Amino acid sequence: MPQLDGLPTPALLLDLDRLEANLRDMADRARRLDVSLRPHSKTHKCIEIARRQVELGARGLTVSTLYEARLFAKHGFEDLTWAFPLVPARLAEAVELAGRVELGLVIDAPETLRALEAARAPVRVLLKVDCGYHRAGVDPAGPDVLELAQGIAGAPRLVFGGLLTHSGHAYKGNRLAVAGQERDVMVRCAERLRAAGIEVPLVSVGSTPAMTAIDHLEGVDEMRPGNYALYDYTQTVLGSCAVRDCAVSVLTSVVSCPRAADHAVVDAGALAMSQDPGPAGDGFGRIFADYQAGRLEPDLRLASVSQEHGILSGRRPVGDRLRVLPNHSCLTVAQFDEYHVVRGTEVVDRWKIWRGRD
Repeated sequence: MPQLDGLPTPALLLDLDRLEANLRDMADRARRLDVSLRPHSKTHKCIEIARRQVELGARGLTVSTLYEARLFAKHGFEDLTWAFPLVPARLAEAVELAGRVELGLVIDAPETLRALEAARAPVRVLLKVDCGYHRAGVDPAGPDVLELAQGIAGAPRLVFGGLLTHSGHAYKGNRLAVAGQERDVMVRCAERLRAAGIEVPLVSVGSTPAMTAIDHLEGVDEMRPGNYALYDYTQTVLGSCAVRDCAVSVLTSVVSCPRAADHAVVDAGALAMSQDPGPAGDGFGRIFADYQAGRLEPDLRLASVSQEHGILSGRRPVGDRLRVLPNHSCLTVAQFDEYHVVRGTEVVDRWKIWRGRD
């Protein structure tokens, strides 16, 4: 395998030592919190990483798309939650897959419940609850949560799998406060359903910012962080991790530095980094000054991107090779076909990124 100096750019680098440490740390954290870990695979989209998560004790996987569910099922993962509101037009496909593996489907609307009832298929259905993010999910204190839970539990062929939520607002506020809110909202919601005579077999929560901050999860059964496997610049700003914990970076080359300009051009544009503006909205990735030490250049960043061009905020000589810390690893990973897996400066493997959609 080549050394880093021999890789064509742009290249997505995966630091195996940091990845393995991140996976161990979250597995240990789940055990201390006395909950199951069902990591979200949308971050890494990688069979090799998912296998390591399961080997470390993960109960199963969370997926975002039916493509991901099929992919992981094909590779032997048999306990999956499709943590996205069920697309009614894809119900038949989801039911077919649920006949081959344990697949949890998520709903938050009576229209979707009626479609499931009409399909008369034996599937496990989880009810999505809004814990304060206000993106999707039923109001935990409103009438819909009781009506939908009763509808699922009372349907002849459906199995009520429990309650699920996502604390996406932990990316915008106090992580510990949001994590506590998420836990408390979900525990109260479960208690409300149980008081109405509905058995709630599972309470599932989690985002990486919340789960790296939470102090206890009493009343919760499962957590579903995803980004923790790789981390990124946004997570360092939030306090979820340190720069030296971030396991992915993009290797890029300086290709132009016009004499009269105050910038340089690299070959990592939007189709390498994504267009996520990051936590400060002032760039599309930070440049490492010392990768091993986890030190970033204080005044140099990827200031703008077009399709293949990236513009640095300062000058660098043509031919320089830089490592960029992505703002959002989930989106950056989805731009590439493979990881170049590295230990130190040695490339030890290449792992496919399954970023398809069907």
